[in-house]
Amino acid sequence: MSLKTYAVCPVSDKKVDEHVARVNGIFTVLLLIILVLTQSIIPVVFLAIDFFFRSSDYSKYSLIVNSSKEIVSYFELKQNFINAGPKIFAARIGLIFNCLIIISFVLNSFLPAYSLTGMLLLFSFLEAAYGICVACEIYPFVYRILYKVKFQ
Repeated sequence: MSLKTYAVCPVSDKKVDEHVARVNGIFTVLLLIILVLTQSIIPVVFLAIDFFFRSSDYSKYSLIVNSSKEIVSYFELKQNFINAGPKIFAARIGLIFNCLIIISFVLNSFLPAYSLTGMLLLFSFLEAAYGICVACEIYPFVYRILYKVKFQ
């Protein structure tokens, strides 16, 4: 079995609108830019809470998801449903990044905080602009580590 993203992609019985996921990425980019410009931890705390909702069964409480749905609806974009599994995994990665950024800020470790912010900003931009889910690309490696699967 070769190591391909499609070979071990996280699968869910839920579906999400790809347009909503991309607008979520835009919101994340904007909040991270606000973090960098203001050096306030508030945007990343908000993002951590929102990523928690998106990465769990409580996505209906996500302010970003609900706002994104409204924006997509306003522009009357045709729904393009995709499997929610990869997006849930990406939200979990986003939650981890946000928690690490918060911890770095609290410890006054600004180099790690801004490095992690830059990476999350890049990943979110790729999702928003091009529909590229970086978390989905790394999932096979995470799967291999967590489940000790040997790929040849």
